[in-house]
Amino acid sequence: MALYLLYEAASGYSLFLAHGIDEIGQNTDAVRSSVSDLNRFGKVVKLTAFHPFESALDALNQCNSISEGVMTDELRNFLEINLPKVKDGKKPKFSLGLAEPKIGSHIFEATKIPCQSNDFVLELIRGVRLHFDRFIKDLKPGDLEKAQLGLGHSYSRAKVKFNVNRVDNMVIQAIFLLDTLDKDVNSFSMRVREWYSWHFPELVKIVNDNYLYAKVSKFIEDKSTLSEDKLPELTDIVGDEDKAKEIIEAAKASMGQDLSPIDLINVQQFAQRVMDLSEYRKRLYDYLVTKMNDIAPNLASLIGEVVGARLISHAGSLTNLAKCPSSTLQILGAEKALFRALKTRGNTPKYGLIFHSSFIGRASARNKGRMARYLANKCSIASRIDCFADSSTTVFGEKLREQVEERLDFYDKGVAPRKNIDVMKSAIENTQSKDTEMETEDVPSEASGKKSKKKKSKAAANGDDMAVDEPAETTNGDAGEGKSEKKKKKDKRKLDQEDQPMEDVNNGHVEEDGAAKQKKKKKSKHENGEDLQAASDVKKKKKKSRSEDTD
Repeated sequence: MALYLLYEAASGYSLFLAHGIDEIGQNTDAVRSSVSDLNRFGKVVKLTAFHPFESALDALNQCNSISEGVMTDELRNFLEINLPKVKDGKKPKFSLGLAEPKIGSHIFEATKIPCQSNDFVLELIRGVRLHFDRFIKDLKPGDLEKAQLGLGHSYSRAKVKFNVNRVDNMVIQAIFLLDTLDKDVNSFSMRVREWYSWHFPELVKIVNDNYLYAKVSKFIEDKSTLSEDKLPELTDIVGDEDKAKEIIEAAKASMGQDLSPIDLINVQQFAQRVMDLSEYRKRLYDYLVTKMNDIAPNLASLIGEVVGARLISHAGSLTNLAKCPSSTLQILGAEKALFRALKTRGNTPKYGLIFHSSFIGRASARNKGRMARYLANKCSIASRIDCFADSSTTVFGEKLREQVEERLDFYDKGVAPRKNIDVMKSAIENTQSKDTEMETEDVPSEASGKKSKKKKSKAAANGDDMAVDEPAETTNGDAGEGKSEKKKKKDKRKLDQEDQPMEDVNNGHVEEDGAAKQKKKKKSKHENGEDLQAASDVKKKKKKSRSEDTD
């Protein structure tokens, strides 16, 4: 049976035919030893066809398709043209060797070409890769390396498809730095307290906050210079006038030792550094909150930005966290306790990093484990929505938070919570309504300009029409006067039937003309002029018959 080898190079598709496979006996060790020698390998493997890629973009598309296990139309045409045809009902006398088993199954399903991928085929393809530049004639030295380098860079860039605003690496670094800053600020604040307490020991009991203590110590500097004149400024720093007065009174009767100016300068510089670190820590926390709202809005709204960021950093990425089952997410951060419990056959931990959530603290002692399991379930759902959803929204996180609140009430008060399917349906409806609102807000802004232009053009046209219609309105007015005259003359007709028969006929003509004009305006959209004439003739005949009767 003939063996063909498909090799996907950076420059194009190539097809090789392996001769003498039966003589070798498909011994992998024998092939491995003969691969390095081109003279021996060239007798076994020969090039049968080569199809170069049209451009770098075409090469990238083909490479992506092969990595995903999909056969492109270009590859299918190349194989069908250069391989023997497979007849229906007959066993093929050849097989196609491939490096990727996934694409082999796809090729077999689409073209019925038998494919194989084993150690023997991989060794042959390794030899083809090693001596590929010798098989292709007209290939300049260095061209293959340039093609491989360019395709490698473009393939890597295409694989790293990410949104700049949704990079979870920034969240991981930010939460690590935030934890480090918390430790550093605490240790540095304790150092400032200890250092300045040699000069003003009473200040530690009055001011408890670390940041405020550093700020006050920098403002006071030498306690001997503190007087009533500095009371307003000290009140602004402390925020309490009584506490400011207490600091001034304690400075007057302080038992601390005096420090030299050089020592005071060093203490003030260190206090300023602690203040700068504390302010930077606040800015970093704000940055973390904004990044979490961009990357994992549902997880942040459910469990909080800091705890959600710790979960992401511990899992390695948001994708890894989304792949974790809820049981794993429940004990993230408690791996040591888990393996110790498994080793000693003790009780396994109930919670890890999610213990820092407020929900676990609010639950009673007997319900903490249940609450941790339920919260981990909802966090797993929120992380998967954040990771795989196309648009970012906080609706699902808010609904999941409501469910956790209802579960707390159920454990404490026995109030039955809503079903999960009902909550998810309401969340989907809310997201769809928000999307439609966003679309409607965008559409009227574009349509309003067009409508205003149309209204202006219509107003201008109507102005011209009004100018034309004015005489028509005056004629209709004359017709109306004719109608009023008609009523009067009808009354006279009853009194003087013999004297005014001709006037009635003439008035009838005037009435018919006025009525015809009004009816033409009303029925112009629905009827033709011929119908109006027919109606007027019928009316004339009726009126003539009436006048003859009166005569």
